[in-house]
Amino acid sequence: MSKQLMIKPEKCVSCRTCELVCSFGHHEEFNPTLSAVSVFNYEDNFISVPIMCMQCDEACCMEVCPVEAISRDEDGVVKMDPDKCIVCKLCMNACPLGNISYSPITKKVFKCDYCDGDPECVKYCKGGALEFVEVSDSPDRKGTIAEKMKEIFGEAKTDEEV
Repeated sequence: MSKQLMIKPEKCVSCRTCELVCSFGHHEEFNPTLSAVSVFNYEDNFISVPIMCMQCDEACCMEVCPVEAISRDEDGVVKMDPDKCIVCKLCMNACPLGNISYSPITKKVFKCDYCDGDPECVKYCKGGALEFVEVSDSPDRKGTIAEKMKEIFGEAKTDEEV
């Protein structure tokens, strides 16, 4: 049975340890720009949200890749093959959440790969904002995150309401 990352924004303490652990684990360097997770701070609402690849059911990044360097493995994780990648960056433009990055050091595109099934960010998340759970045990992650964001930020206003 496959697992997925669940984000609980209300538990994020904005320590950004997840960013450092990710960059060190993949690049042996404590550098948030080399991390596949980014923590966004919303100061007006006093909340921080860790953002990483949501492993979309319909992965736009995978669909636009001209050399099929992005594929889904047997566990359903969308992964990149750096040996096939031609660094066209179409996947970066296609990702609706901007969760694919480019490393000027390695000259490669990268994204969250769940650390091959053992995500370091989850292990070191002191606030418990990140969990790695069985798919059958977890609610709809996108819906859950969207509901929490609506609670925090309120409903979006339509053009007629503005």
